[in-house]
Amino acid sequence: MQVQAHKGDWVQIYLVVLEAGSRAPQVPEDTAKVPLEMKVKGSLVEESAAVGDTVSVETAVGRRITGKLAAIDPPYDVGFGPPPVELRSVGAELRRILKQEVPLS
Repeated sequence: MQVQAHKGDWVQIYLVVLEAGSRAPQVPEDTAKVPLEMKVKGSLVEESAAVGDTVSVETAVGRRITGKLAAIDPPYDVGFGPPPVELRSVGAELRRILKQEVPLS
């Protein structure tokens, strides 16, 4: 595990967008009790930094955001669960259509 990041490294930062008492009045009570947090991945702007340091990153779309360095080379850990049964055949179906083996309706 890397402990030091350098300018241009892919990193993830963490910041609190709204404190617990500043949430919108219409949010559920249990939600209002916790801060609104944000994690952002981007390229490190500073020359070097360690996890926990306050840093700026430049996102893939060019935004600059400042927060605490949370991870260096963070993984993509999004999970959407198993694919729906209805979508499992889409790839093969599309290949048949593109080969024009199945007439288009």
